Amino acid sequence: MLVFWKERLVMLAVPKTGTTALEEALSPRADLVFRNPPVVKHTPLYRYRRFLAPYLAATGAGDLETVALVRAPVDWLGSWWRYRSRADVAGQDNSTAGISFDDFVREYCKRDPAPFAQVGSQARFLHDAGGAPVTHLFRYEDQPRFLAFLASRLGPLPDMPRVNVSPARLIALSPGVERRLRDKRADEFALWDGAGATDPPV
Repeated sequence: MLVFWKERLVMLAVPKTGTTALEEALSPRADLVFRNPPVVKHTPLYRYRRFLAPYLAATGAGDLETVALVRAPVDWLGSWWRYRSRADVAGQDNSTAGISFDDFVREYCKRDPAPFAQVGSQARFLHDAGGAPVTHLFRYEDQPRFLAFLASRLGPLPDMPRVNVSPARLIALSPGVERRLRDKRADEFALWDGAGATDPPV
């Protein structure tokens, strides 16, 4: 999570949406950088509003806006599935090595999934019960629009490095499993469908 004080902007780090690359490129320009541990870096909206926003408001930043990226649900799950197939987690409970993408998504859809499919939820990350939504929400897949927004607030942007790249695996979800995913996690698709609706073209 990055805080840009003068620009009155907080960038939330939704997991698996390229936030590590954004952090590397923009942290020299940010006034506050929440990098480690991961639970702090990936502070969800409701926790930011409960704990950090009041503190920042008390120090003179009561009008901060939030911005975040949301990734298409199937692609987001595919990124997790590929990321957890890397060699350094082989043999651990959260490894997806040897697990098909269909089986990974079937497990994710369960009420209490196995450790390898416990990856959280973009919808829950960006939800604040009773509170306003993220001020600016962009689709991960629409990078030009997102980067144009950042440039309009922060000025010219540096090149974005390609980091934290997951192992290459073919993401192919069978129609039946995708229907189940859409039924069980409809909020994930609704979030992505609505991303960018409140922001005019930059």
